[in-house]
Amino acid sequence: MAIQVQHFFDKATSTLSYVVHDEKTLDAVIIDPVWDFDPASGALSEKSIEPIVTYIKTVNLKPHLVLETHAHADHLSASQILKRIYPDIKVAIGERISVVQKTFKNIFNMEDGEVSTSEFDILLKENETFHAGSLKFKTLFTPGHTPACASYLIEDCLFVGDALFMPDSGTGRCDFPNGSAETLYESVHEKIYSLPPETRIFVCHDYQPLGRELKFQTTVGEEMEKNIQLRRVTTKEEFVNFRKTRDATLTAPKLLLPSIQVNIRAGHLPKPEKDGKRFLKIPLS
Repeated sequence: MAIQVQHFFDKATSTLSYVVHDEKTLDAVIIDPVWDFDPASGALSEKSIEPIVTYIKTVNLKPHLVLETHAHADHLSASQILKRIYPDIKVAIGERISVVQKTFKNIFNMEDGEVSTSEFDILLKENETFHAGSLKFKTLFTPGHTPACASYLIEDCLFVGDALFMPDSGTGRCDFPNGSAETLYESVHEKIYSLPPETRIFVCHDYQPLGRELKFQTTVGEEMEKNIQLRRVTTKEEFVNFRKTRDATLTAPKLLLPSIQVNIRAGHLPKPEKDGKRFLKIPLS
């Protein structure tokens, strides 16, 4: 099977979304789409999703799934926008999203039944092979950044979420609730670095260090040799010490609180209140 990978970059959040399709059948999946949100005004817009929709229409693709690598902390998911446009599309995520939902249900003081795994259409299992039309992908659980992160292997392409960035940027942070540098090390070493070195890796973010041009594709072999934080020869102790020291200096992502509240709901907004308006919570500390 010949597949095509098209990237889309949201500069405001440094997020990469992808459309993957079978060149013969035109069956497609969308990975990690972005819904624009202005925290100062509370305004939502669909600017970032428009190029994806235009691409799908231009190539005449048949989208089957939205694949979320995890409950993102830096942007809102546009999965429900895509479901509105393509009513038959399904939203899929790793089944351990239930752990993240339970954690943040307490943090945001949500009522029983306010959030559940039923918000997602499909809960994927570890090592499960799933079909989206003619496309076939395998789910690899790669926790550490969050306890519910998953990577998706489609042919020779691995979409890693925030587990790894480009080699000059390292890895995702591990200081979110139930995150773990030890677990991320094991995920990368035991699962990602065990794949053939020519396997292509597509990252979810590129922060363009030193102002370099956008990059989003690397390989398992290149990450093992050149990742500035986690190479194949890096020991667990070295990585954990580095990651914990580094994470202690980081501030919370700008869109952490709104993103999590929407993303653990599969991209749904909170239910409207009596006046029809919807509200997000900001816990004070």
